Amino acid sequence: MKKLSVFLVLLLSFGLLAACGSKETTSNSTEKKELTIGATSGPYSDMVNKAIKPILEKKGYKVKVVEFSDYIQPNIALANGDLDANLFQHKIYMETFAKQHHLDLSEVIVVPTAPMGIYSNKFKSLDEIKEGSQIAIPNDPTNAARAFLILQDAGLIKLDPAANPLTVSEKDVKENVKKLQFKPIEAGQLPRAVQSVDLAAVPGNYALAAKMNLLDALVLEKMPDKYRNRVVVNTKDLNKPFVKDIKEAVESKEFEKVIDEQFKGFGKPEWMLKRKH
Repeated sequence: MKKLSVFLVLLLSFGLLAACGSKETTSNSTEKKELTIGATSGPYSDMVNKAIKPILEKKGYKVKVVEFSDYIQPNIALANGDLDANLFQHKIYMETFAKQHHLDLSEVIVVPTAPMGIYSNKFKSLDEIKEGSQIAIPNDPTNAARAFLILQDAGLIKLDPAANPLTVSEKDVKENVKKLQFKPIEAGQLPRAVQSVDLAAVPGNYALAAKMNLLDALVLEKMPDKYRNRVVVNTKDLNKPFVKDIKEAVESKEFEKVIDEQFKGFGKPEWMLKRKH
């Protein structure tokens, strides 16, 4: 009887070990190798297709890129599980959207981003800007603040040092060197405004959508990383192998080579500028 008990214990142990081994094999065999990545139409879907997708495919992934024409659906689709990752938004937008819609989103890595620029068909340099010139700026608070910061960096205005950089507005302008007249309009209309006003502060994505050359700007913004776009995933997926592979793809020299060749004028994030070549 004692021998029978020992035999049964050993048999049960082997069974458990076999089950564990089977479970581990199943886990490895079901590792995610098909990815769906969402991005807004234009430069960021191009970035996924040209600079990220080929690297992931070399790692054995099958990648589908879904393009969006708005800034709401990419996060909804991500939260619903229709996407594995998306690329279109900066940190402030991601955090605000997640809070408002009760989503749990996390960034993976910041990518090179098209900066806002001051454009003009009337002036070829900042020095040529005449007193009283009219400048079209975005009418939404976040992008308007960026426009005022560019103008300050360019020496055209001085802002109240006590003002919050994320929310500065015309009321915070303490010195207006050229007596610029500010004309707030909807951000998507700013590329057209270049034709009708003296100057226009155009966000990079709208400039590119209108086939404008970023390098034609009189000045491009010194964009903080919080305003740069990033790859975003559901927080529950943050430590999964496919997320690690996306991050490695963006960190690769191959990715940066494509950026340098095909995304001229895009401002690089701090991590990319700091690394040694």
